Amino acid sequence: MPHDATPAGSTTHTDYSAFEGTRPVSERQRIDLDALSAWLAQHLADFTGPLAIEQFAGGQSNPTFRLMTPSRSYVMRAKPGPSAKLLPSAHAIEREYRVMDALRDSNVPVAKMLALCDDESVIGRAFYVMEFVQGRVLWDQALPGMTPAQRAAIYDEMNGVIAALHSVDVEAVGLADYGKPGNYFARQIGRWSRQYQASETEPIDAMSRLIEWLPQHMPAETDARARIVHGDFRLDNLIFHPHEPRVLAVLDWELSTLGDPLADFAYHCMAWHVEPAQFRGIAGLDWAALGIPDEAQYVQRYCERTGLTIHGDWNFYLAYNMFRIAAILQGIMKRVVDGTAASEQAADAGRRARPMADLAWRYAQKVR
Repeated sequence: MPHDATPAGSTTHTDYSAFEGTRPVSERQRIDLDALSAWLAQHLADFTGPLAIEQFAGGQSNPTFRLMTPSRSYVMRAKPGPSAKLLPSAHAIEREYRVMDALRDSNVPVAKMLALCDDESVIGRAFYVMEFVQGRVLWDQALPGMTPAQRAAIYDEMNGVIAALHSVDVEAVGLADYGKPGNYFARQIGRWSRQYQASETEPIDAMSRLIEWLPQHMPAETDARARIVHGDFRLDNLIFHPHEPRVLAVLDWELSTLGDPLADFAYHCMAWHVEPAQFRGIAGLDWAALGIPDEAQYVQRYCERTGLTIHGDWNFYLAYNMFRIAAILQGIMKRVVDGTAASEQAADAGRRARPMADLAWRYAQKVR
């Protein structure tokens, strides 16, 4: 699965982290520190310079930075640099800010939002600032170095957090208009078909097949089931407490909207179907020996927590999500070709679009 999240905090167990901390800001993401510092002084009550900045090592889409002052650190997430060619509807950091701010008093753990700047004249692009959350980002889903009981606790916590997200009353948190009405799958399949076609660097036969096949096999859906969906909910988009199996913040809300929670949950369950080496999944591992629940157990626990039931063929949900990820990976490859990718790992991620599309087509063939 592609990685676009960047931690809103540091990790106390660096062997678990995808991010070897931070690095100097890349040349194409260069920021006017004086302009940024002046804006922060106006919009953050406790801000006192001087300001220093580093860039988190991860992130394929929206670059993320650690802002450091003598008294505290912050995290800033921004659109790509001014030279970037942005795909339609991508890099919507204003939406990220809105959803996390709306969830601040819910049962979903999120970093505290501090300020949003949609005036691109300040530093050349929109950005927002949030609190710096101290904790662990667990990169390897096999959780090396943990006991079976520790792994079981991490997976149960992760299950509980996504269940909490899908149980949020959208009206109560002011997000009733956060997504468009109508069939979620139809909208998403259309969106990612267009994104793929806009970023195609070479033909991928499986994607062409899926673009035709998916709209013909969508499960029945009702607006009544529309919930907040994260869009990229997985282990390494969570910050865990330094020592406890407790999530302190869910990261990277760029793909969030209102939609079918089961589609969101199926994306999360892709881990059981993709190989560790290529897509950082847990397929083929001895789950029982590791203390990791099998997919059926994990799905059952989620359904118990949310009261939801799966309608239609689970293989469709998986094929749809694999297609969606292939489109995202292709978008990363397009940015590599254009020279605007935000991280050094982008080319490796982009090359995975074709095998992910092929995997999606294989799962599509399993649908009854």
